[in-house]
Amino acid sequence: MHRRGFGLLFQDGQLFAHRDVAGNVGYGLPRGPERAPQVARLLELVGLPGSQRRDVATLSGGERQRVALARSLAPRPRLLLLDEPLSALDRALRDRLATDLRAVLETTGTTAVFVTHDQDEAFAVADEVAVMAAGRIAQIDTPARLWRAPASEEVARFLGYEAFVAVDDPAAAPLRAALDGAVGDRAVRDRASAGGVVALAPGALVVHDGAHEDAPAGGSRATDSPLVGTVRRVHARRGRTEVDVEVPGLGALTARAPVGWWAEPGGRVHLTIDPTALALVPS
Repeated sequence: MHRRGFGLLFQDGQLFAHRDVAGNVGYGLPRGPERAPQVARLLELVGLPGSQRRDVATLSGGERQRVALARSLAPRPRLLLLDEPLSALDRALRDRLATDLRAVLETTGTTAVFVTHDQDEAFAVADEVAVMAAGRIAQIDTPARLWRAPASEEVARFLGYEAFVAVDDPAAAPLRAALDGAVGDRAVRDRASAGGVVALAPGALVVHDGAHEDAPAGGSRATDSPLVGTVRRVHARRGRTEVDVEVPGLGALTARAPVGWWAEPGGRVHLTIDPTALALVPS
């Protein structure tokens, strides 16, 4: 790989245990007076300034991957290959390092191929995303266009869309009515009216506070919504509430509700649509 000018970053970093941080980062650099300043600059770049003399055994998982990234960037590779470099880390750390990784690649102007099974990582890091299925590229596009226009139901399912409804299905009449009344993506509504399959992501349906049919006096009922679902379960998440609902003609879906919203299982709720969580896929 070094003859082609390619760099590699693996899942576990594969640091040299017998070298300190500086020894790992500077491994691919020529010896000389410029080596130490280059190592210091790279450690500053990955967020570990002044850590040159640290033993790699004392590093956390995230720190180890930052050192491994600095080492892979040191020879200034023409292409950097990253093989699920964040998969061994916890979710919060993965999210933070994905953002930092993109910033480092942009700062250094490094072209990279990033392999991951995590859609959030791919969208956070990449300028273009290629979805592979059965060893073939199913679609390649920018993250925004990929999300808004999956090329197939298979791609949409991989991205996280959870329900698919043929627009011309009579059971989808409430969905069409809700689309007509939705504020937002006119292109989605226009394309839906022409047929095809609507893909709904988790959170495409929205519950408003007090929107259940047995809401107390003065509560908001949102009874003008044509979509009505039956609550199966309510989940408290960080910064949001998710509601498992059963909607006639659509099946079991994940709706979004305000933080702290609650309803008993079996209760009926009126739902509106978030057009940004919909996509049209070929039928």
